[in-house]
Amino acid sequence: MVRTRLEKPGLLPPIFDEWFKGRGWSLRPHQQACLEAGLAGRSYLLMAPTGGGKTLAGFLPSLVELTAKKYADATSDITGPHTLYISPLKALAVDIARNVETPVAEMGLPVTLETRTGDTPQARRQRQKINPPDILLTTPEQIALLLANQDAGDYFKDLKCIIIDEIHALVGNKRGHLLALGLARLRCHAPDLRVAGLSATAPDPQALIDYLTPQKGQVRLKGQARQKRPAKQADLIRAAGGAGAFVNVLNSQERIPWSGHSARHAWAEVYDAIGKAHMTLVFVNTRAQAEMTFQALWRLNDDNLPIALHHGSLDVARRRKVEAAMTRGDLKAVVCTATLDLGIDWGDVDLVIQIGAPKGASRLTQRIGRSNHRMNEPSKALLVPSNRLEILECFAAQAAIEEGELDGEPLRTGALDVLCQHIMGMACAAPFDADALYDEVTSTSLYKDLSRAVFDQALRFVACGGDALERYDRFKRIIKNKDGLYQVRSAAHAQQYRMNIGTIVEAASLNVRLASKRGPKRPGRVLGTIEEWLIEHMAPGDTFLFAGEVLRLEGVQGMDVLVTKAAGEEPRIPSWAGGKFPLSTYLAGRVRDMIYKEQSWGKLPAPVREWLRTQKKASIIPAPDQLLVETFPNAGRFFLVCYPFDGQLAHQTLGTLITRRLERLGKQPFGFVAGEYALSVWARQPMDDVDMAALFDEDMLGDDLEDWLNQSILMKRTFRNCAVIAGLIERRYPGQEKTGRQVTFSADLIYDVLREHDPDHILLKAAWDDAAGGFLDIKRLSNLLARVKGGLNHAALDRVSPLAVPVMLEINREAVAGSAQEDMLKEAAQAPGRDGLFTLDGEALIKEAMEI
Repeated sequence: MVRTRLEKPGLLPPIFDEWFKGRGWSLRPHQQACLEAGLAGRSYLLMAPTGGGKTLAGFLPSLVELTAKKYADATSDITGPHTLYISPLKALAVDIARNVETPVAEMGLPVTLETRTGDTPQARRQRQKINPPDILLTTPEQIALLLANQDAGDYFKDLKCIIIDEIHALVGNKRGHLLALGLARLRCHAPDLRVAGLSATAPDPQALIDYLTPQKGQVRLKGQARQKRPAKQADLIRAAGGAGAFVNVLNSQERIPWSGHSARHAWAEVYDAIGKAHMTLVFVNTRAQAEMTFQALWRLNDDNLPIALHHGSLDVARRRKVEAAMTRGDLKAVVCTATLDLGIDWGDVDLVIQIGAPKGASRLTQRIGRSNHRMNEPSKALLVPSNRLEILECFAAQAAIEEGELDGEPLRTGALDVLCQHIMGMACAAPFDADALYDEVTSTSLYKDLSRAVFDQALRFVACGGDALERYDRFKRIIKNKDGLYQVRSAAHAQQYRMNIGTIVEAASLNVRLASKRGPKRPGRVLGTIEEWLIEHMAPGDTFLFAGEVLRLEGVQGMDVLVTKAAGEEPRIPSWAGGKFPLSTYLAGRVRDMIYKEQSWGKLPAPVREWLRTQKKASIIPAPDQLLVETFPNAGRFFLVCYPFDGQLAHQTLGTLITRRLERLGKQPFGFVAGEYALSVWARQPMDDVDMAALFDEDMLGDDLEDWLNQSILMKRTFRNCAVIAGLIERRYPGQEKTGRQVTFSADLIYDVLREHDPDHILLKAAWDDAAGGFLDIKRLSNLLARVKGGLNHAALDRVSPLAVPVMLEINREAVAGSAQEDMLKEAAQAPGRDGLFTLDGEALIKEAMEI
């Protein structure tokens, strides 16, 4: 019989104890600690390695509590869920539901659980609002939708627990900002709520604890009375032990490329590694790499190994089919992107292959954790660098994993466009008092420093659009009622909010459909989605890679791209790139150290050792706190190449500002190319005589940056995203959806109006914050310039150096940008003079550099 309460804190009820024993398990100390904290109503952060039973630890207090309550009071009338499980990925929510259902079914517990994501049918979502499960597995966007309903208070009043899985993957982005505001409102509806955060990779646990914990007296909603309770700090629970990981860097027997990111030289060796393993996940960093790698492995697949493809643009049914096949053990390998980074529990995976540099130690740790998803068995990973500099990054990442080091950038403060969206959602739910909502918002760690003036500016924006837009009726979305409370203006405005909720602003996309056999103009089965801008650059008859196949474009009908299979043909159009991860500050530092310390070169492949030794003879090997700047002539032009090793975003911004300064110095720069490790600028005039200390001075982040941004397309594109998130521009309407071109046109017009008539508008502030923290990486560039101040090392050479070859080979490399961001940065790089583009003879360049 199940007990209605525990006799001693931390002891399992008999039915749970018997289930553990039946599996040969015992409660681990961290699971015991989570159970005790949960049943005592305390929030906690669990830090545990992959395979350490984090999921069970998170759910165990709820399962015990629910079982005891239902046996004690079978007639209880609960109007909403007891526990919310929040996941950063839809696939993870589905997988966790399957894993939790197993112990529930095996113990016969009287507990119901269901998933609710963007893929959940509307009918089921409506039914869940009327007849909710005990445990609802969902996403931040669905939480925001539920909170915007008028009955949200009743629905969530019995909520006892929230479990946030892979919390580190949420808190640093706008989805995490939206969830933080949602947690504050949920605490108002359910004051005794406890929150459990689960993570395997977090370099700064305190930031996550702060996220889980109200930062000041907690605000309750009781009518509109403002009541406060003392804030409580969440417990930190760490799991001990966990087997280490075996990480190897592929020492390819093939010629190691100087540049490029496809790793095509190693495809045969990757296929061989797949054949020797039981089940493999092959991670790549972009969707283009996923498509290309999958095609390459199929061409090599003489053994007919079952290999599948998984990325975010594929149709959800196709992704679920792959996930189910992996769970059954039917596949030998899956080529995947970040869609499978988190939490999926496939115990049969015994090898993870990372194609290309991992860009971060924490990200690599997360991916390696997909192998041998068991705490006491070591995970195995193979890193496959795609070029010579990536070899250095892979060895740096390997060392970080061996030392148990993690990395991650500091959390940004709460985004203002997300705040505007939340204010609108709260107005849809019920009339609110501005003072109470401000207290609620600033109880979160991300918005705790938000000034009342900025909050009021956000409130005014939602009410009327701001000073420059208030004359237009369409921007009036909330009004004050006779009681002085803010409420949504109409049911239509509430409907528009719910249709456009969320913080992910993707490039406008179209459905990719196989043309029906009944006629090439009739849409058939959906394969996935593709960016609208890419299709705009194609013509009927063009072939391209998608969903692991070569497809031929037949035409476009409305929101559908009609295609037919073109098996055996070569794709004429390069694939889209998808998202690309930034190089972490921590890993960049380790690469700088590795290059400088010659004693670390011994483990590098012979060609790389020769390359670095030749660089030392021909030029300089920079110290970690120095910035090497080389100038030399080549191909009738004059080059400046520097090596910050600080990631492409910071280098793009640096390149833009450097070229503007060189223009003023009369050097007539043509353009620049920025890689992850280096920056190359080419000009009509020699640059040997430039004062490098002045050129790279920190003051470039003042007037130079502001002048460029005022002229740049980048701010318009950043503003567009903020305007969509804040609700100024709505993508979706009943029965229709704006095209990307329509959204951009509307955003550009409003941006110009605000810059001229309301330069302090809150969305202009939000756009600047996004540009500085994301697209431009201003903080990192500022740290770079401060780090190398007084440590610039200028080498005036008569020819290209070995270290310069990789970034030189990136000049004019044929590529299709993967996002609006990459388009913007490419345009910025070419801005000084498009006629300066040219093609270098790669073989001649390498020969010149390596001859001493």
